[in-house]
Amino acid sequence: MFLYEGAEALVTRGWYYLVSILTLLRGVKNWPLAVALLARWPVKQPTVELRPNRLLFRVRTFMDVWIIKETCLDRDYERVGADLQDGWNVVDIGAGLGDFTVHAACRCPRGVVYAFEPFPESFALLQENVRLNRLENVRAFPQAVGGQESEKTTIYAVGEAVQHRTARAEAAPAFAVTSISLEQALAEVPQCDFLKMDCEGAEYAILFNASEAAMGKIKRMCLEVHDGVTPHNRHELADYLRGKGFQVKLEPNQVHAHLGFLYATCNL
Repeated sequence: MFLYEGAEALVTRGWYYLVSILTLLRGVKNWPLAVALLARWPVKQPTVELRPNRLLFRVRTFMDVWIIKETCLDRDYERVGADLQDGWNVVDIGAGLGDFTVHAACRCPRGVVYAFEPFPESFALLQENVRLNRLENVRAFPQAVGGQESEKTTIYAVGEAVQHRTARAEAAPAFAVTSISLEQALAEVPQCDFLKMDCEGAEYAILFNASEAAMGKIKRMCLEVHDGVTPHNRHELADYLRGKGFQVKLEPNQVHAHLGFLYATCNL
């Protein structure tokens, strides 16, 4: 049984990578740039252009290109009944390089996207990508969102800049920021039609400590869940959100067992 499960996982992973390569070739207009970045050849100010919507993204590494593929071409955050609609207000916590922020702002031109990204390098790239696409419906904040108001939060520099996290990581470089609560993050948002979160384990503290007022503003959400970096797991979070009146669906990551997506829609 163990060998069978291992072989099945290997086939699933291989198929995912094959489909992903085809998606990159079809969806990225200047796909040779991705090859150059994968080979780590020097490229001055590399900029990816997508075919379907002509979105532009300044990138640093091949990992940035891969993330853009997952967000804008695979549309991972919208897989379960949550296609972005024009007029929606969107909140992006853990905005990284701005992949989902730019995608959502283009899909919802009559709505507003509120983007939160505390890591300076990623925030600068987020701002650059908003400028490249001439978007005027984005409000970007260089802030971390956490479990408590004015809470001192440590960000651990783990791997790529887009993967830095507030959950503790041993032996990783760290710097301190003051986080805001979810209620503060939503203070200017009359209604959060879609909440996207990718904050490398901080999702548990943010949602478990969110006020009723904050939760009452959220109509839909999708977050990447990270098991193994805090004492909590995706199933606890799913049960908690069901208790708050949300319909919840969990989807596994096709490559990494400790990652997954949680999709939730408010029933109330």
